[in-house]
Amino acid sequence: MTVSLPRRALLGATLAAPALARAQGAARLLVVGGGFGGATAASYARREHPWLDVTLVEQRRSYITCPYSNRVLAGDLALADITHGYEGLRARGVRVVHDRAVQHDPVARRLRLGGGEVLSYDRMILSPGIALRHDALEGYDEAASARMPHAWTAADGAQITLLRRQLEAMPDGGVVGLVIPPNPYRCPPGPYERISLIASYLSKHKPRSKILALDAKDTFSKQALFQDAWRALYPGMIEWVSATNDGRVVRVDPEAMVLETEFGTRHRVEVANVIPPQSAAAIATDTGLADSTGWVPVDPRTLESRVAPGVHVVGDAMFPGPMPKSGFLANSEAKAAVSAAAALLRGEAPPEPILVNTCYSHIGPEYAISVANIFHADAGSRSFAEVPGSGGTSPRGDLPEQRRLEALHADGWYASITRDMFG
Repeated sequence: MTVSLPRRALLGATLAAPALARAQGAARLLVVGGGFGGATAASYARREHPWLDVTLVEQRRSYITCPYSNRVLAGDLALADITHGYEGLRARGVRVVHDRAVQHDPVARRLRLGGGEVLSYDRMILSPGIALRHDALEGYDEAASARMPHAWTAADGAQITLLRRQLEAMPDGGVVGLVIPPNPYRCPPGPYERISLIASYLSKHKPRSKILALDAKDTFSKQALFQDAWRALYPGMIEWVSATNDGRVVRVDPEAMVLETEFGTRHRVEVANVIPPQSAAAIATDTGLADSTGWVPVDPRTLESRVAPGVHVVGDAMFPGPMPKSGFLANSEAKAAVSAAAALLRGEAPPEPILVNTCYSHIGPEYAISVANIFHADAGSRSFAEVPGSGGTSPRGDLPEQRRLEALHADGWYASITRDMFG
């Protein structure tokens, strides 16, 4: 991705796009990225604001969700169960263009595609997802992921399939190593759900095997609930090593299948799942939308980029402050961004956003836990803040019926949110 103008031009430009919907023809809303943020934005815009002319740009013709991909690793679901198409969006009146964005000019409000088409817009919803920072972990690059898969960007499903096959091929008694990055990254509880569901698979098919989880952090989301469940369901199988206890991996050797920590401890494993540090996707970093953190700062009232007015950024690419990077929040952010964009196009004040998050984590086929939060725009910090008293997690304790019901609720959430996204 290249940019037409230097970054200083973005900061100082007076934008020519209209504040009101154009007198002739519908206002043009361009959505880039067809995942939890982008597909939601396109669907919601057509449903709630049918006067908008909505175009969605997404390179892939089907979308494989990262949520529920851990259940594919466990053998509970097939890849087809988490694969979704865009026919429902087309039926709602969204123009879906399967192409790659190659040049974005935020001042002229134009996006050039790989096939040569140039799309003009009045407002953009940018939801490009993440990029893996291969430079952040010595020895780990794209080639290394063919031997030590990350399986963290679902893409075409190849990484998830590769990790699943490696687990199947591993002899009973082997060690599965996981490398877990520092915050922030996509889906904070995701690595720990993955540990749980790999353990679920191993306990049935390779019960003498072990899981070694090497973490760049000292604490993690829903930690007590996860560790309670590991002791109850998979006793002696999982070893989690915190950063303080030499869990931070600094280099990997794919040929030798070795994970090396910052204090020089070398762990040889049979299967390595390396989840590297992350940043916003290239379309955000290459155009100067992302700052030195690697993520895109936004106005919390409108989710509009701080350096490119008219571009609303949602989902994992956005700098979230205290909010996690989750599919549920991407869905909530997309609706808030569309509402803000529609109001601004009409010359109205945008509504105050209220962003809701619930994150379910499966620990076994009929065992799940959750965390919930509500966030709002905080004028004092110019960021987001959690609504006091709004958060909570599943209760601790021996509660099999609670865990079973939460697993059902999780399945219902997945069916509901993907239907909301894709129609």
